[in-house]
Amino acid sequence: MKRISLPNSDVSFSRLVYGAWRIADDADTSIKHVRAKIDAALAEGITTFDHADIYGNHECEKLFGLALAEDKSLRDQMEIVTKTDICMKTDKFPDRRVGFYDTTPAYIESSVNQSLSLLQTEMVDTLLLHRPDPMMDAEKTGAVLDKLIDSGKVKSVGVSNFRPEDWRWLQKNMQHKLVLNQIEMNVMAKNSFTNGDVSALLNDDLRIMAWSPLAGGELFGDSAAAVRVRPVLERVAKEQNTRIDLVAIAWLLAHPANILPVAGTNNLSRIKGLAGALDIEIDRQTWFEIWVAADGFPLP
Repeated sequence: MKRISLPNSDVSFSRLVYGAWRIADDADTSIKHVRAKIDAALAEGITTFDHADIYGNHECEKLFGLALAEDKSLRDQMEIVTKTDICMKTDKFPDRRVGFYDTTPAYIESSVNQSLSLLQTEMVDTLLLHRPDPMMDAEKTGAVLDKLIDSGKVKSVGVSNFRPEDWRWLQKNMQHKLVLNQIEMNVMAKNSFTNGDVSALLNDDLRIMAWSPLAGGELFGDSAAAVRVRPVLERVAKEQNTRIDLVAIAWLLAHPANILPVAGTNNLSRIKGLAGALDIEIDRQTWFEIWVAADGFPLP
């Protein structure tokens, strides 16, 4: 599988990323079953695994780490991304009165150390700030992110769900360069293509990761947009003897920005076929045909 290098870093990712955010929601959370998902992804050439400290009510990193501990050779076959700064109101933290964001040095360091412990690894390849924090002290946050890279606990740092001025303010207060922004992108969430975000990311030399490439399953639902766009995806899938979920992912892959879609299925058979998205041809007219179908009106 093609690999994408992260700018200003020695880290590279597989063209497709496996999102581990649902592994704790599966009916089977055994080490054997988690390992089966890892093996299925690796067999497809997917070596990059996306996590966050909060996923699965703070259970996903632990489940993944148990699989890594059972076979220590796995860690050298993959890149691990994880995220920090969201403090959920959950039964695991009964003293929290509200969910909030925390980008203070103490919280970020504690969160990263916890992630390393749960994932049973000495280093994560990329750490992301999960959401922009309205109370962020960029000077202090930038300093702790630099410290984590210098310490070897983190190879590179990026952001998630940040707008241009948010990541630029953070970058101004860091010595190391940010490497990517993970944002929502799919055939029904297209704002980043037209609001300047994609252009800004390319201009600032940041890679783009796309979460929810299947619109959180909405593509298969009853919304007006899904009902409009699904026949087009089905037609392309039939023409190329493939699945419509892969067509939706291929729509992102077709963009010249080298977008990295994060696919998060728990279904082993669907994991095993994910690399098929790379073989689907989406020409310019088909790309816009999908866009227009999702919108329900022609381009101006």
